Amino acid sequence: MSLQVFSHVALACREPIVTERFHQQYFGFRRARVVPLPDGGEIVFLKMQDCLFYLELFKATETSPVLLPVKDGPMYPGIRHLAFKVVDVDAKLAEIGEQAKVTLGPASFEAFIPGWKTVWIADPDGNIVEISQGFTDQSAEEMGA
Repeated sequence: MSLQVFSHVALACREPIVTERFHQQYFGFRRARVVPLPDGGEIVFLKMQDCLFYLELFKATETSPVLLPVKDGPMYPGIRHLAFKVVDVDAKLAEIGEQAKVTLGPASFEAFIPGWKTVWIADPDGNIVEISQGFTDQSAEEMGA
């Protein structure tokens, strides 16, 4: 059986509504479904506009056993960061304003791809979010294929 499509990333959040608003306001997600749980809680699915990508938000029930990630994310096994492409990193940072808790960058990767620039910020739960402009795939010739 083959894979249909990448579905979602699940996040455990201290305050799911704060995380939901952050991703709605700055990355174009909208509420797609709310699943009530027997304990009175809920799971909220956020869908990125115009694509089949979701964030699944749960209320965290435990504290983190590790320090919050820094720079571009943790180096231990797990999800390092979420990443979004934008037209202009500086404009996106200006839009986010004080809520843009920069953990690394902005950094230029012009040596690899003309126009490639990235910054990493922390979301309200401390998850690292990469915001990048100018990334393009390598051609088959460039990869030696």
